[in-house]
Amino acid sequence: MRVTIADVARVAGVSKTTVSRVVNTKGEVDGSTAARVREVIAQLGYVPSSGAVGLARGSSRTVGMLVPSLTWPWMGEVLQGVVDTVEAADYGLLLFTCNRGAESVRRFTGQVSARAFDGLLVVEPENTLDHLTALHRGGLPIVLIDDRGHHPEFPSVVTTNHEGGASAARHLLAAGRTRPLVITGPQHFGCVRDRLDGFRTVLPTDLVVEGDFTEGSGRLAVERLLASGAEFDSVFAHNDISAAGVLRALRAAGRSVPGDIAVVGFDDIPMAEHTEPPLTTVRQPARRMGETAARVLLSHLGGTAVPDAPVVLPTELVVRHSAP
Repeated sequence: MRVTIADVARVAGVSKTTVSRVVNTKGEVDGSTAARVREVIAQLGYVPSSGAVGLARGSSRTVGMLVPSLTWPWMGEVLQGVVDTVEAADYGLLLFTCNRGAESVRRFTGQVSARAFDGLLVVEPENTLDHLTALHRGGLPIVLIDDRGHHPEFPSVVTTNHEGGASAARHLLAAGRTRPLVITGPQHFGCVRDRLDGFRTVLPTDLVVEGDFTEGSGRLAVERLLASGAEFDSVFAHNDISAAGVLRALRAAGRSVPGDIAVVGFDDIPMAEHTEPPLTTVRQPARRMGETAARVLLSHLGGTAVPDAPVVLPTELVVRHSAP
């Protein structure tokens, strides 16, 4: 059930007018009273409707963005797409990360309660979907970037992970590769399941190792399989960082790429052009995803209805020397 201004007023022991003055930073409110009201707002998770706040004090012309970490390889491209779009619309951007877990979420929630921004873009941190859904139901406009398969009730911008996996498999199969190894990311991610399912629809394989999107997981997977005597003529790694680990392990083992084993990654981050050999990969349109999500949110803040279904942007196979 949505928390109302009356709920906040009752718990804080003040009038609804006082709560409104604190939320909208209008009128004189005693400092200790204002602090108590803000504490109750954070405790109850009260989110004033953007329309009500806009009428009371005007738009902040600021967009929030919540991400797990800035260290994710493609996050910079997503962020640049967002920045380009919101700045062109004369909006500011507040960036929040979840590097400190629950503490980061509490600080973020405090900013929501203070109405520091008009709407929110999200690359979903772990275990935050329920909290974000509650904020959305409370009136905060939210657009999700890279839906992990949860299919939330608020709008999202996604890419064709299933088709991306299938395109990697078609390319390997056309090159005569029939014994692939797949190194996935964490299996609870929807994008990981989609990439694996898409690959297997074209090139079935049971040689699948779950990784964690790191260089080390790609390297260790190959080292262990080579030591076990497993035979494979190609590798599909679910991101370019783990594919770089694959290349490193194969080179150390004296295996030729692509002569002995072809390698395909996913994402097409800038590093992919500079591996040895340069990496064939499935390009995820990260910057366009950021741009598109920002446009959807800004249009909604301007009064346009949000799309009923996820906005889907296509992947693209980029062929380089690791799998010509």
